[in-house]
Amino acid sequence: MSTKKLKEMLLKLPGLELPERSEHVAWAQLVEVTGITPAIMAELAELGWLDPVKTNADNYLFTVRDVYRIQKLMRLSNDLDVNITGASIIVDLMARIEELELEVEKLHRLC
Repeated sequence: MSTKKLKEMLLKLPGLELPERSEHVAWAQLVEVTGITPAIMAELAELGWLDPVKTNADNYLFTVRDVYRIQKLMRLSNDLDVNITGASIIVDLMARIEELELEVEKLHRLC
């Protein structure tokens, strides 16, 4: 799912209390879209893989990029029975591969 489609979907969720232009997603919307549990969230935060923004009202906000990454992580964990630590490493490696592919593509265009 593209980031644009994900943003559109998140903005349509009921109970969304953020302005339309926000690049952040509240905890309730994150759970609804990804199925993440507080225990997994705590593990990811402990690993330093996620660093949500804490509001004055003790709510946590996440970026759309976080949502996308968590969706990938949860699919790996659930579908392939990979533990959370392993899934987080795989997601990071997949992102790095995408970055390198884009860089190679740019270099090919220069030649």
